[in-house]
Amino acid sequence: MYSLLNKNRPLVFCPGCSHEQVVHALDKSFSNMNLRGDQIVIVSDIGCSGLFDTFFNTHAFHGLHGRALTYAAGLKLSRPELNVIVTMGDGGLGIGGAHLLAACRRNLDLTLLVLNNFNFGMTGGQCSATTPPGAQVGSGFLNQLERPLDICEVAATAGIAYAARCSSYRKDLADEIESAIRFNGFSLIDMWGICPGRFTRRNRLTPKDIDVSISELAPRKGVVSENVRKEYSRFYNELAKSRKPVNVPEKIEASLIPLNTDRQEVIILGSAGQRIVTAGEILCLAGLNAGLNATQKNDYPITVLRGHSISEIVLSSEEIGFTGILNPDVIVVLSLEGLNRRKDFFDRLDEKTLIIRALEVNIPSCRAKVMNIDFKGQGIKSQDRALASLSILAKLNKIISHKMLQSALKIKFKDQALSKSLDLIDHVKTDNY
Repeated sequence: MYSLLNKNRPLVFCPGCSHEQVVHALDKSFSNMNLRGDQIVIVSDIGCSGLFDTFFNTHAFHGLHGRALTYAAGLKLSRPELNVIVTMGDGGLGIGGAHLLAACRRNLDLTLLVLNNFNFGMTGGQCSATTPPGAQVGSGFLNQLERPLDICEVAATAGIAYAARCSSYRKDLADEIESAIRFNGFSLIDMWGICPGRFTRRNRLTPKDIDVSISELAPRKGVVSENVRKEYSRFYNELAKSRKPVNVPEKIEASLIPLNTDRQEVIILGSAGQRIVTAGEILCLAGLNAGLNATQKNDYPITVLRGHSISEIVLSSEEIGFTGILNPDVIVVLSLEGLNRRKDFFDRLDEKTLIIRALEVNIPSCRAKVMNIDFKGQGIKSQDRALASLSILAKLNKIISHKMLQSALKIKFKDQALSKSLDLIDHVKTDNY
């Protein structure tokens, strides 16, 4: 038997912790299935169960408390050839209960191992979703007010096709895990174990007690016959084949030479109705037409027709890994609402940044170069000022050229809208600064 255990990361559980039994059983099941480390990804939660990913030489993903199943779903959908194993405690299961229900409904080919020791072991022994009402725990009498969750029954009701309940001390635990992994769909094992560091300091619980308690419940030994159905991703592909193919997004061929191939950052600060997001998209299209990579992030409230509207654009000849903006090359300030949302930028600006400011908007004192534009005096309506600002950049040969802007407008608009936009950018005047 070979092992995928990480020899450089010895187990660190409390003496007598049932989690150690599960680690070795899981390793044995991998060996029995002849799985290599690159064929497995272990997705772990927070808590003692969250240590599992460090103990194995496999792919790993360590997530937020209760959210492990969401990451696992994304991994399985993007890399269906991987065996995705999720380890989660009863604490994480209670916190992320809605994600469990979604996984049961969906039936994606994942395996969830719930290391159920009836308390939040890592954070002080507080009651969890499975703590018995009569237990003494670190959160006083709160567990006496609640009915503990039967994980398998909840999962079965939600539509799971494979649910098993067993002791973490079973001699054939590796076989139980292997059966769950081999099941073609979402499988869950509710593993009852002992937490010597917290729970059994106040409560008597032995492996024999666990066996007795499990025997008193309705048996859950794997396949839930009434819920057996097609696995999610395979069923999805089957249905997708019968649909008309989605149109391939229009590809923008680079036909122009960019003014600058370095990373360039632009922030447009405005209000709802000023077409800020559209201007950001046009700037991105201009960059794409010159062979640059482009990203756009927008910020606006849920009250779409009022409030701030902000667009952050990055253009670069290199792949853009970080889309945040720390030292913008250009800031366009068109309204007080947008300005108030990004006031923190102005303190750290230097003379390398150009600010294009609508004349009626007062900005904080800063070291940046400021160009004051009397949009109102030029008869430019509020909804046209973001596009007019792009025209000013083009006239200054800053970020984009006039040809780049024209080409972007021809991609974005047609007919009368195109004619009006081209006319607008030709007639915008730049003021001295």
